[in-house]
Amino acid sequence: MKARLMHPDRNFDPQRLLPDHAPDLQRDLALDALARAMAANDEFVFEVARKALLLGTTLDIDTVVYRQEIVRDAIAHPQVARRCYVLVTEAIEGKRKSHWAFSSNYPSSILHGAIDVLTMFVDILRKLRGEADTQGAGFGSRGFRALFAMLQAEFTDDYLAQVSACLSTLKLDGGVQLSAQLGSGNEGKGYTLREVKYSDSHWMDRLFSRRTAAGYTFRIADRDEAGARALSDLRHRGINDAANALAQSMDHILAFFEMLRTELAFHVGCVNLHERLAALGVPTCFPQPSPTGMGKLRFENLSDPCLALSMGGAVVGNALDLGGKRLTIVTGANQGGKSSFLRSLGLAQAMMQSGMYVAASSFAGDLCAGLFTHYRREEDPAMRGGRLDEELQRLSAMVNELAPGAMILFNESFASTNEREGSEIATETAGALRDRGIRVFFVTHLYGFAHGFFAEGAEDVACLRAERLPDGRRSFRIVVGPPLETSHGEDVYREVFGDHAAAPP
Repeated sequence: MKARLMHPDRNFDPQRLLPDHAPDLQRDLALDALARAMAANDEFVFEVARKALLLGTTLDIDTVVYRQEIVRDAIAHPQVARRCYVLVTEAIEGKRKSHWAFSSNYPSSILHGAIDVLTMFVDILRKLRGEADTQGAGFGSRGFRALFAMLQAEFTDDYLAQVSACLSTLKLDGGVQLSAQLGSGNEGKGYTLREVKYSDSHWMDRLFSRRTAAGYTFRIADRDEAGARALSDLRHRGINDAANALAQSMDHILAFFEMLRTELAFHVGCVNLHERLAALGVPTCFPQPSPTGMGKLRFENLSDPCLALSMGGAVVGNALDLGGKRLTIVTGANQGGKSSFLRSLGLAQAMMQSGMYVAASSFAGDLCAGLFTHYRREEDPAMRGGRLDEELQRLSAMVNELAPGAMILFNESFASTNEREGSEIATETAGALRDRGIRVFFVTHLYGFAHGFFAEGAEDVACLRAERLPDGRRSFRIVVGPPLETSHGEDVYREVFGDHAAAPP
């Protein structure tokens, strides 16, 4: 059984290895903060959300659109999604806490432990099927409709009643009836559990009847320990096959619950985050994804959801059309919103490729063949090398994973050296990546680097600037504009130390 709530043809694999650059993505884009908001204090949801965000760039456009449909359904029916998640979690936790976890390897212990767990599983399946019966008609996504149809077809009332009856019979409250054959040396073989057949007489008549059953009867003396062990061994041999069959059935249903819980966790996380962002007044929309290499990127009111979550309110958004631009350079005033803009782009790409909504009024863009970040780092406290050495080593390792159609975000890279050398390194790096068909976004204060590409006037290069109002205030918007030689650090200095403070030398 497959839930198909993440992929149309397979289950989501939470054990899949993350890419080598995943730690940089988590740190630079604050993905853990986003996943925490999705989790709402549920560690399992957090882990699934983090994995889905980091593995999203491996999806094709059909899977992204398929998953978007399911996320829409979950947002439209949040209580149903949460109830289903709670039910499967209850089943998994109930199995973990049952005495089955502490039982021995004896067939009788396996049998009765499996009966207890399967009885609980049948109740959970009945409740899930009830959700499908009462709520399924309101869902429009292919994923949820397929899941509900499977629950309704596989777990009918008649089927569940038959399973419950079989489990009740297998409790063997009326004793064990076995058959066996004699093998070599008169040893028993072919032990088989048989169903006990009762007559139609009333149970009280059977209880007080003096008639003896046909066949031979022997009794074990009360203190005959060896005989009791031999009889117990016969019982274990007879019920061994039934115990193993029940244990396998239990494992099969448990695997289904675990898989369903994993896939539901992502959608519950999407519901949680959507409600948080809506409460903060942050606009969201489902993006329009395009195949890799189409050159589309257009958005309105795009904002950084992690910044909104940390500030507790909506933040300034940006509207741009960067279609066809393979290199985008962002310059401008200090503390003008450049880094937040860069992170909003990275988060929107990660969220879109995982099948989620994005924090924007509208968004259309290409899927990328890999999302990478190269942000400035603090000085190495161990002094194993300089900051520039560390940046170049990190870039060298990243190049081995890059492929045409990938996207890479640079934030103040190569600023640890002088303007001339930093500009030359940035120019060579950005130019080589651009020529390889890799989409580059570069936030920088390196004027030589930015002005060089601006002067080139190439159609696939966009120069953006953090807006600074005439009075020095920051609007925190990113607009199209040529690079400036100054980052207006004096504005920040005066804001901190006062309007009449002398500018630093």
